[in-house]
Amino acid sequence: MSTITVTAPAKVNLHLEVLGLRADGFHELAMVMQSIDLADRLTFSNTADGRLSLSCDDPALSIGEDNLVLRAARLLRERSGFQELGAAITLEKCIPIGAGLAGGSSDGAATLVGLNALWGLGHSCADLERLAAELGSDMPFCVQGGSQLCFGRGELLEPLSDGSEPLAVLLVKDPRVSVSTPWAYGRCRQRHGGDYLVGEPAFEQRRRALRQAGWIRPIRAAQPPPLRNDLQSVVEPETPAVQTALQLLRSLPDSLSVAMSGSGPSCFALFPDLTSSRQGYERLRKDLESEGLRAWCCSLRSGGARIEA
Repeated sequence: MSTITVTAPAKVNLHLEVLGLRADGFHELAMVMQSIDLADRLTFSNTADGRLSLSCDDPALSIGEDNLVLRAARLLRERSGFQELGAAITLEKCIPIGAGLAGGSSDGAATLVGLNALWGLGHSCADLERLAAELGSDMPFCVQGGSQLCFGRGELLEPLSDGSEPLAVLLVKDPRVSVSTPWAYGRCRQRHGGDYLVGEPAFEQRRRALRQAGWIRPIRAAQPPPLRNDLQSVVEPETPAVQTALQLLRSLPDSLSVAMSGSGPSCFALFPDLTSSRQGYERLRKDLESEGLRAWCCSLRSGGARIEA
């Protein structure tokens, strides 16, 4: 194959619990992450000249060496041992930047999936997840996606069975606002560090409790996720855009639950299906426009980065 196209879906956090600090200085997390039908699209063309290039239709996104797409491509090529491998990569950006939706991580994961196929390297999904873990905490999840328990920094994955119910979200973000993930975790430590759990036995107790939660097997409207996000308690008070988004979403009578995703500033309301999500959007349309907020109605997605047929 000379060209491959891969979809790279966004994610939301159905549960984000900050347990405490690890020996390596990162936070120990217990999460449920969920892919949604808001996706970037990456096209990979084989050049076989040792060059890796990236172009993007969003001028706000850096396409330099710091971009996770190029970092993932370089890492995969390095591990392959074939430095002559090259690719021209085109990124069509739909996931908002700096939104707490793992857009950059999903693009990086899609790069591993796409170039693994384009270059005929034959890595398994588990191999790609291990490579992804070297680049970012959310990237391993984004390889397979769907519904997964995520522990450690987010790289320790336990897939959940997909529910048969067509749950959906109404996603809202102020395009003028972004939140620094390191800042959010730093504020969490400042405010709640005294309440952190300490030690592996305490961490494992919370992991076990999440594994046994009735709402995750499977995720369904009859027992909707309570949507816990420990970072919301520190981001919301200091971010007016998050306050506004959550207030509007909470006003919808038919939503199942409401929360911020990741470190924000994206917020979402969970609905039984895509139709009710769209109805919720119509109820809020004028208010969203007056506040300068963007919105997306998205179904929950059963998989992560996928090669288009």
